[in-house]
Amino acid sequence: MTSPDPLAEGARRADHFLTLLSTDDAAAGDLLDGIPEVRDLVYLGAGLTAVARSEVRSLPPAQRAQANTRQLRLGLLRDANRDNPEGLRTWLRRAGEEILLIRSQQAIADRVDAAAQERTAARAAAEASGTAAASNAATSR
Repeated sequence: MTSPDPLAEGARRADHFLTLLSTDDAAAGDLLDGIPEVRDLVYLGAGLTAVARSEVRSLPPAQRAQANTRQLRLGLLRDANRDNPEGLRTWLRRAGEEILLIRSQQAIADRVDAAAQERTAARAAAEASGTAAASNAATSR
């Protein structure tokens, strides 16, 4: 029997960890505590990093820049705890929380974008019907 691919296992654990982190904080901590090997913690971290890098691409530029800075700081935390399982667990928890933050920022950006699209559509419809000219004349005085 062949052993599972460590990268695939890390990605699977990352997905499971994120699900737990967003629904059951204690279970997420138990998952991390149940991984004794530094190697397995690092592969979980690689899975989280891949998710964060992928999801940050869809953020608006300012939030993307801020997220990239936070990713660099997480890298420093990881490097400082390279051989310390407990320190790596702290890094993993913060990396997971970073992904949840990225997701919440994306949800806000999506709502703002949808509202802007609705305003643009309303303005275009008003201009097409000729009511925008009267509205603009009233507000420009």
